[in-house]
Amino acid sequence: MLLDFEIAHCTRRCAVGGRALAPNESYFSALIMERGVAVRRDYAASAWGGPPENAFAWWQANVAGGDSARGKLAPQDVLLDLFATLAGEPAEAEFRYVLGLLLLRRRLVKLDETRTDAEGEMLVLDCPRREERFELRVAAPTDEKASELERRLVELVYGGA
Repeated sequence: MLLDFEIAHCTRRCAVGGRALAPNESYFSALIMERGVAVRRDYAASAWGGPPENAFAWWQANVAGGDSARGKLAPQDVLLDLFATLAGEPAEAEFRYVLGLLLLRRRLVKLDETRTDAEGEMLVLDCPRREERFELRVAAPTDEKASELERRLVELVYGGA
């Protein structure tokens, strides 16, 4: 059975005592079921004595380094321009496909329809911002190429962060 949970972001407060967690501080998070809902609890590493008895998942992470540590996202029009330009570049089909999925995720385009032809599956995307429609050939990357595409996408979207 597959279960999906909406997991809240880090509260940046220790569940034991309510102390604020500092940027870059190590902390633990645990998911606990309360009245049928998954609830997240964050704990400073110094307050962590292991997962609570009723926790069904837990992990360790570090508090983000603050706003200055966040990369600035590329402007939406830059991403849309690149997406449109790559339509004429068959060698970039996999990268364009991944970029198209990002545009869908960021809601810059909407999936209008899917169709299948002799070459495979095609997504038709609607861009309300530009009042344009794009065709996007499904070109899922291989496992070997996925990390390279991820690196390129991070450089593009976050300016190399």
